Amino acid sequence: MAKLPIITAPDPRLKRISQPVDSVDGEIRKLMDDMLETMYAAPGIGLAAPQVGVLRRVIVVDVAREGEEPQPLKLANPEVLWASDEEATFEEGCLSLPEQFAEVVRPAKARIRYLDEEDEIREIEAEGMLATCIQHEIDHLDGVLFVDHISALKRNMILRKLSKAKKQHVLATA
Repeated sequence: MAKLPIITAPDPRLKRISQPVDSVDGEIRKLMDDMLETMYAAPGIGLAAPQVGVLRRVIVVDVAREGEEPQPLKLANPEVLWASDEEATFEEGCLSLPEQFAEVVRPAKARIRYLDEEDEIREIEAEGMLATCIQHEIDHLDGVLFVDHISALKRNMILRKLSKAKKQHVLATA
């Protein structure tokens, strides 16, 4: 397994649409394992392939709290089959938007179909933080960031902060 570099906003690669996976083979399983290692090291609770520069429809999530047994999920080609009318609001952050958070409203429950790491079609019903996390990561596969769900004013403030931080980092390492 290898830790992968995480792309941070603003970066045009985060706005691109990912391509489906034909099957979960050794290459995709390695990507899933590397993404999980990267996510845990960050630390985070979800990571999508575009965040590590791979435009494939692959995500990993683990919403287990500290002290709980890890519960990693590895999903290829995840799709929302059903989402509840009931909504939930969570403060979301993102490894590609470091140290930035905002409240985002999403469906409280969702049924997701995906290919697991053994290339088997699976479905899960997710609610609460797991539903929010999976929907957040699926958004990445479609070039959507959590800031795209908040007001333009808040989004622009966050993106300006990140742009400024990126420029300062470049100057500091030059």
